[in-house]
Amino acid sequence: MDLQQLEEEARQAALKDIKNMLQRPGQLEKVEQYRHRVARKKASVEALLKTGMQNQLEGVRVGLKQLKACLEDVREVKRSISEVEKLMQGVPELYDALEDVREENTKHSQLATAVENIKHILNVESSVQKTMALIDEDKLLNAHQCLADLENARDDLLYELHKQPKQHASDRITLKTHFEKIDSVAQALEKKLRLILSRTLNTVRKEPKYIVTALRIIEREEKNDQFALQQEKVTSFRPPGRPRQWRAMAMNVLKEAVVTRIEGSRVEEREDNKMWLVKDLEMLRRNILVDLRVVKSLCVPCFPPHYNIFEEYVRMYHEALSNYIENIASGLQGNEYVSLLSWVINTYPGYELMRHPDLNVNIQQLVGPLLPPSRLRTLEDEYLGNMQKNFTEWMANTAEKDRSQWFSEETPDQAEQYYHSPAAVILFEMINQLLQVTETIHSDLTFKALVMSVRQLDIFGQTYLKYVVELKEHHFPKRDQIKFFTHHIIAIVNNSQQILDLAQQLKQKYWPNARTEHYEDFEKLLETFQLIRTQAAGYLLEEAFLDLDGYFNELFKPEWLTSTISVDTICITLEDYFQDYNHLTPCNFEMVINEAQKQLAKRYIRAMLSKRLSRPTSDCEAIKTKITQEAKRLERFFEKIAPNLSLNDSPLKLISMLSGLLVCDLEVLLLDLHTLLGNYPSLTEEQIVRLFYIRNDVKAAEVRQKVQDANQSKKPMVTIDKQDLIFKEIVFNDKLW
Repeated sequence: MDLQQLEEEARQAALKDIKNMLQRPGQLEKVEQYRHRVARKKASVEALLKTGMQNQLEGVRVGLKQLKACLEDVREVKRSISEVEKLMQGVPELYDALEDVREENTKHSQLATAVENIKHILNVESSVQKTMALIDEDKLLNAHQCLADLENARDDLLYELHKQPKQHASDRITLKTHFEKIDSVAQALEKKLRLILSRTLNTVRKEPKYIVTALRIIEREEKNDQFALQQEKVTSFRPPGRPRQWRAMAMNVLKEAVVTRIEGSRVEEREDNKMWLVKDLEMLRRNILVDLRVVKSLCVPCFPPHYNIFEEYVRMYHEALSNYIENIASGLQGNEYVSLLSWVINTYPGYELMRHPDLNVNIQQLVGPLLPPSRLRTLEDEYLGNMQKNFTEWMANTAEKDRSQWFSEETPDQAEQYYHSPAAVILFEMINQLLQVTETIHSDLTFKALVMSVRQLDIFGQTYLKYVVELKEHHFPKRDQIKFFTHHIIAIVNNSQQILDLAQQLKQKYWPNARTEHYEDFEKLLETFQLIRTQAAGYLLEEAFLDLDGYFNELFKPEWLTSTISVDTICITLEDYFQDYNHLTPCNFEMVINEAQKQLAKRYIRAMLSKRLSRPTSDCEAIKTKITQEAKRLERFFEKIAPNLSLNDSPLKLISMLSGLLVCDLEVLLLDLHTLLGNYPSLTEEQIVRLFYIRNDVKAAEVRQKVQDANQSKKPMVTIDKQDLIFKEIVFNDKLW
């Protein structure tokens, strides 16, 4: 370190500080203050430096003292080691000199052991017989004490042999042979303990002392096992037959007894009683509940606390029951799936068994479910698969039964004047029974069953629809083949509506509001049976209108102007048919009424537009009057057969509305067409031109021009959809231009 350089650096730093302090003239007055401040600071630094030096010197002084003490200790240790080395030089000679002493000591130890156990050595046979007698007399604690004495004598002698540097196998064999009957005594005692433990639940109720005695013996043997293993770590000697592990043996015996108890609960087989599984599961529930009550109230005080005997028994029953249920589950039939699933999911972990107030066991938390979730799902799928097969068969039979009745000479069933077949009730009774049963298991299974039922109903509907179409195609070519065709079609319409109603009830009762998956299946079902309903209703009217085709063909011919036969006949014929239609349920009757009005209006308007009649303007007023009268006649007919139905928006009103165009002034025709086309956008130019064919003073080109002008200037108005649809369905094959 360069002191001159340090001094120079300090001087430069001081000059710099002085320059900073004396930058202004007024600061010269404070020079004394600066000097005193620097002097105080210097004195403080010197004091700190002095203190630090003193502390450093004190530490060096202490360290020197400790080094001196260590040096003395080292010298003392060296001196002691030298003395030990001198003493050790005579040890080999001493070891050789004491050889005879060692031999005598070994003999003395062996003889002392022999003397100590002379009683047992000389009386092995009698001791064995005494112990066996005590076991037979159920004096097990005394018997175990005798056995322990014999074993101790044998083990002590064997240990002395083990300690000898030169061991002779013949000596060891001789000793084991002499004491070999001890093993038979131990086996007899173990057998006796097994017998007692196998009857634990019965014995603990009458004579719990036997259980306590057995457990005391087992705990003593456990301690002996632990001592033998610890001794082996130190001496490498292990007594014969150790460890016995009688505690593990005891738990295995209890477990075997539990398995026997579970498997012995079945008293009937499927061949003997169809309800065998229900009875078996109920017997299991009762037995397990009773047994675990006994364990909790009587066994717990008898068993040592570290056995946790109640929890262990719960685990043993759970495992044995799980294996037993798994074996049963491999061959279930029909509703046996439901009985088993409901028992496993609800009864077993619920308040009827494990959650019973006397037990209060949370089995899910203690050991888990009785069957794995994957196995439960498999059983549920198997059950639903079987039910699906049954539904397929039952529904096919139901559809075939209805089909065969259609071709028979029998009328359909009748309830409150309405025709029907029992198909709908049968189907939904089956489905309701299935869903009620699955509700006893859990809601997810109920939903799966509901979806499966809906799909099966839809398949039934498709088959039913095919049969209905076949019925119609078979009937119409020769209408006298099926005597009660109309009656059965009415029953089909009623059945379809009933299924739709029942399906809605089913959905309301079982379909969770929060679940939207598979809803398309339900909508598809509704669409299928709505299609059957409307198609079958259409067949009813198709049959009726087949009889009326000739009369519609007579409309708007020249002779029609002076005759009312056609419309009168149409009304009479329809009235005759509607006598049968009274067997439709009210909503179906209303649907048929509406469809009949639509068909009647469509055919009448078609006849009006068929270019059969052409008259001068002077005759058009009479034609309009006749058309209006016939439209009123048809409306009165429907008011008569359906007095409770509103006919305000009846399609028949279109007839009078169109007839008004026949007498309108050509000057205001454009205005009338504007209103008409706004209300009925489906009314085509061709249809209007055909209407004006009746009025021969108006040229087609002029009518087309006015229609085009009206279409260009019309504004959207309130469309009467029910009536407007008719114009879409009126199509002609012949062209006007």
